[in-house]
This record gives sequence, C-alpha cells and structure tokens, in this order.
Amino acid sequence: MPAETPPPQRTALRQRLAELRGPRVAPRPLDARALAALAANPGCRRRALLDGAGVDKTALARALGSPAPFGQSQFAHQRGHVFEARVTADGGEQLVALLRERLSDPGPPPPRDGVDAPELVADGPAGRTERTRLALAQATAAGRWAVLRHPMVSLAVAGSPAYLEPDALVVHPDGSWTVVEIKSFPVLDGSADPTKVGAAARQAAVYVLALRELAEAVAADGGPARGVPAARDDAPAGADAGLSGPVDGTVGAAGLVRQRALLVCPKDFSNLPTAELIDVRKQLSVTSRQLARLTRIEEIAAELPGDATFDLRLADDGKTPTRPAAELTATVDAVPAAYVPDCLASCELAFHCRQAARAAGAVEVLGRGVRGELGGLTTVEAVLGAALGERTASDETEPSSVAQPADPDQEAHLGQEADPAVRALRRAAALRAQALAEAGMDPGPAGRATESGEVAWR
Repeated sequence: MPAETPPPQRTALRQRLAELRGPRVAPRPLDARALAALAANPGCRRRALLDGAGVDKTALARALGSPAPFGQSQFAHQRGHVFEARVTADGGEQLVALLRERLSDPGPPPPRDGVDAPELVADGPAGRTERTRLALAQATAAGRWAVLRHPMVSLAVAGSPAYLEPDALVVHPDGSWTVVEIKSFPVLDGSADPTKVGAAARQAAVYVLALRELAEAVAADGGPARGVPAARDDAPAGADAGLSGPVDGTVGAAGLVRQRALLVCPKDFSNLPTAELIDVRKQLSVTSRQLARLTRIEEIAAELPGDATFDLRLADDGKTPTRPAAELTATVDAVPAAYVPDCLASCELAFHCRQAARAAGAVEVLGRGVRGELGGLTTVEAVLGAALGERTASDETEPSSVAQPADPDQEAHLGQEADPAVRALRRAAALRAQALAEAGMDPGPAGRATESGEVAWR
C-alpha cells in the first residue's frame, strides 16, 4: 500500500469527491462486495471514481435509462439469512468443527462450551470497529477458540475509511485468525459454481486485507507471538495443495491472519452446512494493487471539468431526478470505462457501458479472452476487415492502407510479416469460405459479431 495521503491533499480530495457526488447527497459506503468487483476489473476508471465518490450507481443507472436487474432476490437474501442463523446458532461451535475438519493440524478439540463468543455491540461503525479490535486482542491472548459474529473492520479507501463486516471470524488457540464466508449457494456432489466461489474468494480477500492492517495494530499493542509460520505475500496462489509456503500459513508482518478463508455453504439441497478452505493470496494481491490505484483517484477526478458532477438533482420527493439525461450521460461518458461481459454480474452500470461499447464496435464486448487474442484489432469492423483481407492491424492508425482481398488458394502468401491475429483470422475465413463453397452455399461478403464470441456471417 502506498504512503497515506497528507491531510491537506486528503481534505481537498474529499471536497472534490463530495462535489462529484452532489452537495446534498450522502456518500454510499463501500463494502467488500464492491471492493471485490473493483479488483475483478482493475482497469475501469469509471467504477473506481464512482465508488470512491460514494455515488449511488443503481440510481445513476436508472437516471441514464439503463437500469440493471442487479443484486440478489429477496428470496435469496432470506435463504442466506436463515442458513447463516442456523450455522451460528450454537455460538460458533459448529463453525469451529467445520474449520477443524479442514485444517492439516487441527489440534485437540475444544471442550464443551470451550468456544468463546465475544459481544460486539457498540454505537456506530467507528464504535463497532474499536469494539472488534478490543475483542480480537483479548481473544488472541486468551489461547482459546473464539468466534466473532459480524465483526466490523475498517480499510482506508481513497483517503477515507470503508467499514467492512465479515460474516464471522474464528480465532485459533494459537492466536491466528480465519475469515469465514457463509454463502447460500449450494455445494452439489462436492462441487460449487466456480464463478460464485471466485466471487466469495475475492470478497474474503478484502476482509483479509483489512484484518492484516488490524493485526499489525493488535501486535503493536503487545499481542502474542504466532506459532504458525508466515507465508510470503507474493507467493503463487491456487485453490489446492502444492502452493509455495505452509498450507496453513499466514499473511502480513504480524503473522495473525491465515491465508486461507473458510467458505461455508449448504450441502446439496439441504440446509446442512459443508465447508472448504480457499486460498486467497492471489485475490489479496490483486485487491491490494487495485486499492493502491484507488488512493490515486484524484488523478482520475482531475481529468474532468471543474463543474462536472454526477448529482441527479432529486426533486422534493427524494426519488425523481430532475437533471437532463443527456447532460448526465455526457458527464458519465467523460470517465473512461473498461466494459467486459463479466460486468453484467457485478456492476449496476453494466448495461449503460455495454450499450456504449457496442455502439463503438469495441471488441471488449466479446470478452477478455477474445480481446486478448485479437492483439491490435480493437474494433469489430477491424476484425471483420482483417478476416476478409481488406485491412491489417495497422489500418486503425493508417486508414489509407488497404490490402488485397484474401485468396484461399494463396494462403501461404497472406502476409508472412502480418500480425498473428490477422493471419489467424484470414486463415479461418479462408477455411470457412472453402467449406461453404464445397457445400454449395454462399459465404456472403461480411458478418457481424455476437457477444457470445462467435461471428455470425450474413
């Protein structure tokens, strides 16, 4: 993490972000889900600025005319609350049992009523954060199992604290801490949706990052030395064994926060819990880099005009925006976005950004994998032109350069010095044309791209 912003700069940044948000608009607090989404798409300057300023992206998307059916359904929320209440109803003993089943060296089981459950009630986020710090310090020194339900920790984001609330935190008898993520998606026959598991790992990494800073404060207050060896923060990470460093190692200088989080989910179609430890070092590294970028959010804001604002200028009812949609759209579009199809599952502005990307013919709408394979071809028009032999990758900067149409019989002569992506596209187009000709079908002169990554030819 970079050095903390000096107070004068921090004050100016807060004032600028308040102007962008609107003078009478309360900031929308960042949570672990939002920070994890930022880490999943670190190049999106638009989301970084909007989240840093605390803009309500759901209301902004509605005002732009592109509302997104984003978030969990009421049924999913209810199911999640019921499952979490069942898992934690015994004061945390079941969580400790699930965790011990997955540890390589669990040690002796706790005696009956041997799991502490500190009370974390306090006034306001700052009060709850301080209460969590005191409870963690006491539990770390006690040498017993302890489960903290819904602790609150803070993480500095864009010069101001973001308050985060993990589902639970387990303190081991040796003083180490394990983050617990309780999710309502099922584990069927030992497997879960990899997309949802990845999202849970990114969210857990945000908590680990915040706890790593808290652990250093606890250690500085005289916390006990750790018995579990620490793993390098930059060690390669994965989901299974074979990682560099101890399996149950820790991250951070204090050596208190374990590098693996416990993911608890319903087993099959029941409400019975099952759990697995997931290594979050890779997600932790990505999240740290993205938060380092967020601390320089003033650079993104400085590129906007001084009077730019995302204020919806709500009417007296507090719900109806009065600002012209065209004016608001111009301000939003002035901040570069990095749309990919994955945004549809994590960002409220995804529909608006997708519409703009489609209008520009950006190949990003086809996904990161396709975008990476296309090299210097950045638009669908350029891709189709390259496939038909009408242009090369350099044509986007030199429009006057036009190649001769590709001849399937002369494929060996098609640009030995051309971009590999262009050669692959021309080869694919030639093979397709040959196959259609042999079938007596007209290949057509051009095609169009679909978001699934295929090219549908007319």
